[in-house]
Amino acid sequence: MAKRILVVGGVAGGASFAARMRRLDEQAEIIMFDKGDYISFANCGLPYYIGETIKDRGELIIQTPQSFKSRFNVDVRIRSEVVAVNTEAKTVTVRHDTRTYDERYDYLVLAPGSRPIRPPLPGIDNPAILSLRTVGDTDAIKQRVDSQRVKRAVVIGGGFIGLEMAENLRQRGVEVTIVELAAQVFAPADPEMANILHQHLILNGVKLVLGRGVSAFSEAPAGGVEAVLDNGARLPADLVILAIGVTPDTEFLKKSGIGLNPRGAITIDDRMRTTAPDVYAVGDAVEVVDFVSGTRVSVPLAGPANRQGRIAADNIAGIDSTYKNTQGTSVCKVFDLTAATTGLSEKSARRYGIEYVKSYTHSASHAGYYPGAFPLSMKILFAPKTGLLLGAQIVGKDGVDKRIDVLATALRHRCTVHDLSELELAYAPPYGSAKDAVNIAGSVAGNILDDRMPVFYVEDVASVRPDTQQLLDVRSRGEHTQGAIANSLLIPVDELRQRLSELDKSKEIMVYCQIGLRGHLATRILAQNGFAVRNLSGGYKTWQSSQTVDYDAAYLTSAGRSSATTPDTDIAASERTGVGAAPR
Repeated sequence: MAKRILVVGGVAGGASFAARMRRLDEQAEIIMFDKGDYISFANCGLPYYIGETIKDRGELIIQTPQSFKSRFNVDVRIRSEVVAVNTEAKTVTVRHDTRTYDERYDYLVLAPGSRPIRPPLPGIDNPAILSLRTVGDTDAIKQRVDSQRVKRAVVIGGGFIGLEMAENLRQRGVEVTIVELAAQVFAPADPEMANILHQHLILNGVKLVLGRGVSAFSEAPAGGVEAVLDNGARLPADLVILAIGVTPDTEFLKKSGIGLNPRGAITIDDRMRTTAPDVYAVGDAVEVVDFVSGTRVSVPLAGPANRQGRIAADNIAGIDSTYKNTQGTSVCKVFDLTAATTGLSEKSARRYGIEYVKSYTHSASHAGYYPGAFPLSMKILFAPKTGLLLGAQIVGKDGVDKRIDVLATALRHRCTVHDLSELELAYAPPYGSAKDAVNIAGSVAGNILDDRMPVFYVEDVASVRPDTQQLLDVRSRGEHTQGAIANSLLIPVDELRQRLSELDKSKEIMVYCQIGLRGHLATRILAQNGFAVRNLSGGYKTWQSSQTVDYDAAYLTSAGRSSATTPDTDIAASERTGVGAAPR
């Protein structure tokens, strides 16, 4: 007898399941419910339609109910919200307009996704406060921007959606302020990597208010809305985008007996089975296992959701298929920079109690003699004994995506940093270097692992003791004049052999250069001449990126009102406070 399969949710996970299920079983009856007006839409592309990089709204709609029916013979029911699940009777209760009805299932696949967090703050129902999740949300935001009534916007949250909305609103000529409760944007990265993005956002006219939360919203005296911060400051805006995160959209399951974790995510096994018989779950609403740490986490990403949909279909069709955990590989465009991560960050490694060593490199995106090469700032984490790759972060202009994909693949296949140095990667001057940035990251980490390059880190600089240690800058005189770490002695690396007598062998020499390479050369010279020596990982560039700036003070006046700074003023302020781009 043909299987009767109900699917709750018709975007990434649900649509992938239904398409795969049909390819595996032509006779199955598949009914897919979605409470919205659209299925299988490109939710990751929504900000770019608002910014008009994507011109045609139709490009966002990958499948319609009609096309899904024609191609996959799936009964798609939009504006149909599943409001309850009865796992004993094997039925779901569906609400469509004013009508409520039950449907029986042999198998149930839950793909409800997540919903934007909308805290119950005073004034939160102001019509100028919007979130971005659906095509309808996109239409509402774009209509406001198109009407030219939006001159100022406040984006609450510095995650993927917040950053993408900030960029696309700036492209439409809107003055944008990001308010983020944490001390950094782009939470998957560590603070010193995120600081590169902070600098770039400022240079593109985005104002940052970090380490501040929103306590309320109020009507603005001149119209619009004001975001009231937790320190009493007020940010007037014509539009507020709530992008403070998402939560599993699983309220309808609370009385179903299906296992949920404390955050409401659905608990599953590696075959996507829930705690209820014949009920599977996929996508943003499920709890998964972190690939590196082995802990249970929620990671709302499209790639895992699509794979999970296929795995659920395989198992219902009788194919033994397992999900091999989530490593959190992600990438984000921030104006003309790209930020990407995979595996553990230093923050998460500490949280999970995992031992690690870290290394920073700043390699060119392609051969330096070919025009247009830009630095790739890369941080990798690896196991202190085995050199096993644990995580990676990259910020740069070109080639970030392909390097993070190489590192994500290496991490998935449990490569060591020595393996990275031996990878044979494609090379031509417009695309890379004979020794690729990934190779260099592996070689540098291998030198640290094998004790050929003892290192210290930017957080160690403040505790350097002049009585027992000497900071040594081995860059050029011009670089030193432009900016240097306080109390450091300058001896350019090319003069070092002739000036060894100027150094005190009773002190440990703490070497730094611009990005670490000349520091490594100096370290080898000094070590073989009897000095105790360490090299600053990532050099002055990483140290500069690690320096915190009071963005709050830069954009809020003492009276508690938003200052009306222009992008040009912001750039000047960033230069005065040392936030500007590091010299290359």
